[in-house]
Amino acid sequence: MPRFLVVLDVDSTLIENEAIELLAEVAGSHDAVREITKRAMAGELDFAESLTERVATLRGVDEGVFESVGSRILVTPGVPDMIAGVHAADGLVGVVSGGFHELLDPVAERLGLDFWRANRLEVSEGVLTGRVDGPIVDAAAKAAALTEWAQEAGVPLPRTVAIGDGANDLEMMRVAGLSVAFDAKPKVRASADVSMPVRDLSQVLPLLGLRG
Repeated sequence: MPRFLVVLDVDSTLIENEAIELLAEVAGSHDAVREITKRAMAGELDFAESLTERVATLRGVDEGVFESVGSRILVTPGVPDMIAGVHAADGLVGVVSGGFHELLDPVAERLGLDFWRANRLEVSEGVLTGRVDGPIVDAAAKAAALTEWAQEAGVPLPRTVAIGDGANDLEMMRVAGLSVAFDAKPKVRASADVSMPVRDLSQVLPLLGLRG
């Protein structure tokens, strides 16, 4: 049975990018989308509404955008070391994202993650419709994913860790045994058990007693 479970946010945590902004660059809506993202991350806007508004700007973009944008995604420093360290200690690593499976899946598979969940973008006749396909992964869905994966793996909640940077991560951070604010917004830093200002996720390992 796994000893513990670490669950991370994706955009600006597991990866250096904001996936919606990369897509918006192609759509020509980057500046507007970036401003909405900034306000949502700070907790000034409802995440689901803000995502719907941002995704609407992608209408008409060719689905080939996933491959071209995917090649630009940068994994945050320390991620492979963190995953290797957790796995070596019989732990599991999952990520849950307000972003999109179309961009996350290749990254998750390459990194060897145990669990991942994200939104899906609706595509019709080879182009994005500007809508999300299925329920939106919001703050409540992130907390539900952490709880579900812990139950599935037989890991008690006190032995779970949630790592994130924005307001959308607060609910999963509340249900986890340990919450880590990673290069986070002030509201998130104030709520977390630990604040980590350096963008190196291998620094999570000492928190778990696995190194240093």
